[in-house]
Amino acid sequence: MISSENLFDRARRVIPGGVNSPVRAFRSVGGSPFFTKSADGCRLITADDRELIDYVCTWGPAIHGHNHPKIRQAVAEALEKGTSFGTPNPYEVTMAELLVELVPSVEKVRMVNSGTEATMSAIRLARGFTGRSKIIKFAGCYHGHVDSLLVKAGSGALTFGNPDSAGVPAGFAAETIVLPYNDETALREAFASNGEDIAGIIVESYPANCGLILPKPGFLQTMREICTSSGALLIFDEVMTGFRLALGGVQEVEGIKPDLTAMGKIIGGGLPVGAFGGRAEIMDCLAPEGKVYQAGTLSGNPLAMAAGIAALQLLKEEMPYNRLADAGAQIRDALLSAAKGKGIPLQVPQTGSMFALFFTENTVENFDHATSSETGHFKTIFHRALEAGVYLPPSPFETCFISTAHDKSAIDRTCEVLTASFNF
Repeated sequence: MISSENLFDRARRVIPGGVNSPVRAFRSVGGSPFFTKSADGCRLITADDRELIDYVCTWGPAIHGHNHPKIRQAVAEALEKGTSFGTPNPYEVTMAELLVELVPSVEKVRMVNSGTEATMSAIRLARGFTGRSKIIKFAGCYHGHVDSLLVKAGSGALTFGNPDSAGVPAGFAAETIVLPYNDETALREAFASNGEDIAGIIVESYPANCGLILPKPGFLQTMREICTSSGALLIFDEVMTGFRLALGGVQEVEGIKPDLTAMGKIIGGGLPVGAFGGRAEIMDCLAPEGKVYQAGTLSGNPLAMAAGIAALQLLKEEMPYNRLADAGAQIRDALLSAAKGKGIPLQVPQTGSMFALFFTENTVENFDHATSSETGHFKTIFHRALEAGVYLPPSPFETCFISTAHDKSAIDRTCEVLTASFNF
């Protein structure tokens, strides 16, 4: 019988670390990863025939859970017509129209194949539009494995204690100004010193790759004001938050219009996808209209577009955001109650269907706060929950996701398991 152990042994012989994305390796929590052979609703079935309630949700895309029948049907219908054409296709037009309809700041949009491509292309476009070279990012924000943005990054780079990746030339990083998130003074000082050279700010509006960090009141608005007055562009990385917290993402929630928005995950319905969009005058700088080059063989792939259209239409029809937020609050409250009962300091930032665990007494407002939290407790909770059938992200610096497939019984069971896991 094929088992996770057997698969991992085989994988390590032919795949670096045995995984195709670093955080999957379980290095930060210890032990070996399980392999999934199927998934349905809010549950994964492992190669060892274990059933797990899933709070990773494909690292965000599976807002409708796994194997949703309407998304599956949409892909099957598209598959009957072919897998890839190399020409424009009707699905990508429908997708673009949906994104322009739903995302407040987007007037035109370009499809790509991943969130990394989306942020990389948005950065290039910001530089081409402004004629400036420097980009501001925030410590702990992860924008994909783009060379110039792998400076104090989150996600796997943070998990592995190597935020400054080998292989990134110093000259690339030199064009990136890294600031602490939620620090308005540092932001203003950076523009005072470099304003004429800054092409833009790129930010995970709600950073979710070093746990979940929420902005102080007014911080995002300050970014918007400074960019407007300085001629720099504001780029929201909504790859993770887009369509998860509201149909229009964080920019809808906060009432802010960035100049450019990077998107991904949910808009692919579980298939590889990315997109970036914004003001028409900026987007028209892209080839073939303008001089900023960007291209992709599989961009607008009909299968990915069909899946994403189905996922977005489901969100429009169901508007599940209040229900998802209630589920998130229930889990948050259960975690806080369990920790308090054991005298364990714990912060559980939660918004909508996203939450994270920081074992610290103080509110986590930036990268330094996140990395100073105690990680040993998370490892214990992770393994106890996994043993009891609840799968949390295998890193203390990732965000948990809830899907519409997490019904009352799944949420109640999760609260029971997590509460019991605090019996240190």
